[in-house]
Amino acid sequence: MTLALYTHPLASYCHKVLIALYENATPFEPRRIDLANDADSARFLALWPVGKMPVLRDDARDRTIPETSIILEYLEQHYPGLSPLLPDDPELRLEARLLDRFFDLYVSAPMQKIVLDRLRPAGASDPHGVAEARANLAMAYGMIEARMRGRQWAIGDQFSIADCAAAPALFFAGILEPFPPDHASLAAYFTRLEQRPSFARVLMEARPYFASFPFHEQMPERFR
Repeated sequence: MTLALYTHPLASYCHKVLIALYENATPFEPRRIDLANDADSARFLALWPVGKMPVLRDDARDRTIPETSIILEYLEQHYPGLSPLLPDDPELRLEARLLDRFFDLYVSAPMQKIVLDRLRPAGASDPHGVAEARANLAMAYGMIEARMRGRQWAIGDQFSIADCAAAPALFFAGILEPFPPDHASLAAYFTRLEQRPSFARVLMEARPYFASFPFHEQMPERFR
């Protein structure tokens, strides 16, 4: 197998890359890494010392590619499929890249702050940081609500890298901070993402691991 993806079943950034791979039926080998396992951890850190997943390994080109947005662009360049995730139009392409970063930085990042805070040892929590993260999610929800009025996908009619970033970010964020009742466009957008076959497959594969998610008790019944 030419491509191998080092991944974890509960990592939202790994889900982002899996969506892109499934969108284009790109052949790859998933290599699940347990960083709590010394052998797994050593093997992964030898590949990418930063220790962040996912990482794509392309043996045919002898390349190791970290960082989700770079992985998606690498796949688009070297392993294109029938469903391009970056538009040909340069203005739309720039918009897709911007929104990809938006979902990573202003939805995924605060979501992860809240999750990781729950995993901190007693006495080491950061209530101020969590409150700030929840405020950032509220701000992001408002911006997404305004943007998605009259749109099918983040940049319009074409499913793109921005939607690959949005789906797992909104999935986990919505568990921690449910969408407000007056954000109908945001909720409808997430429903479309949830029903997208590529993301539905990601959720199906992750389902056996959801019991280990720190906020499992808040997950809607349909995801348990």
